[in-house]
Amino acid sequence: MARRERCSGCGLYLLVPPEAQTIRCAVCQAITITNTITPVAGNQRHNGHWVQLHDSVLGPAGRPSYPGTGTHQIPYVYVPHRPPQPRPSLSPVSAHGRKRALLCGVNYHGKSYRLKGSINDVKCMRYLLVEKLGFPTDSILMLTEDETDPFKIPTKQNIRKALRWLVYGCQAGDSLVFHFSGHGTRQIDYNHDELDGYDEALCPLDHETEGNIIDDEINDTIVRPLPRGVTLHAIIDACHSGTVLDLPFVCRMNKEGFYMWEDQRHPLFYKGTSGGQAYCFSACDDDQSSADTTAFTGTSTRTGAMTFSFIQAVQNEPGLTYGRLLNAIRNSIRDVKAGLRLNGPIATLFNKVLFGTATQEPQLTSSEKFDIYSKQFVL
Repeated sequence: MARRERCSGCGLYLLVPPEAQTIRCAVCQAITITNTITPVAGNQRHNGHWVQLHDSVLGPAGRPSYPGTGTHQIPYVYVPHRPPQPRPSLSPVSAHGRKRALLCGVNYHGKSYRLKGSINDVKCMRYLLVEKLGFPTDSILMLTEDETDPFKIPTKQNIRKALRWLVYGCQAGDSLVFHFSGHGTRQIDYNHDELDGYDEALCPLDHETEGNIIDDEINDTIVRPLPRGVTLHAIIDACHSGTVLDLPFVCRMNKEGFYMWEDQRHPLFYKGTSGGQAYCFSACDDDQSSADTTAFTGTSTRTGAMTFSFIQAVQNEPGLTYGRLLNAIRNSIRDVKAGLRLNGPIATLFNKVLFGTATQEPQLTSSEKFDIYSKQFVL
């Protein structure tokens, strides 16, 4: 019997022959190393639907042999209507308590695109959660390259397991936090659930070989399962991260603080929760980049601009609203950039080298619309 396997590139489900150890996705061409999972019977009911790919997508060479009525069949991709049920994993970390957090920091050691502030970011976030906000130490899971436990290295597989751990068994009253500091990217949206035609994605440590974690999968794993009474806050310090949780409402705010909610709901794809609430503060919009800098610390220590500004705002102003928090984060980044910019005609070249032409405007997305200036931010 064939079995289901999620593509390591685009995240869609593929139908895998029982003897196959690897499979190439007909949509994005990524090669996925298959795992041993429960086979899917031909007449079994699914929480989704299988979509057959057209010849024009596959080409003449894209017809592997599949169990069925013919020798060669066009493969199917699985489009889920509901996310798979989260399973417990990473048992060394306690899954009990009303507060739980997953903190992922990826520096990409040894790479030309390495970062120097991501691990610092998650250490600072852990301090904030434990020392200031009352999170139990055994309810916080950190994934960084500094960890000696191989299951706590921020690989794609480990991050996937950790995301399932974050929401496993959550109940009304629980507060969940997902913090990611690292690289983000965009890629073509192959299942046509994005209004702009692109999926946003997070880059795990092994993304060059295993692929990225796209917004569809993140939404399926930690947004869709949230039951009534559970609150998830995500703080994503990465490029192109504006809608990386695929939440249906985007808060569009101008520099004066006036805002409106942009409805990004798709008529065919549900991206909300199962009754809970989900919010995401991200470092920048989908088409923007974020900074890894020493500008905020005044030393040689690097941090993400988003993470530093978020922690500073929460520490300095207890009880602030979502609107006040978003404004504080944005103003902090603007003030630092303005303070560091050089003046005079000769400085134009240096400013371009130091800051580029890109704008970094942190974003707020949500599973529901609300008054951001009256609702208090609580973790």
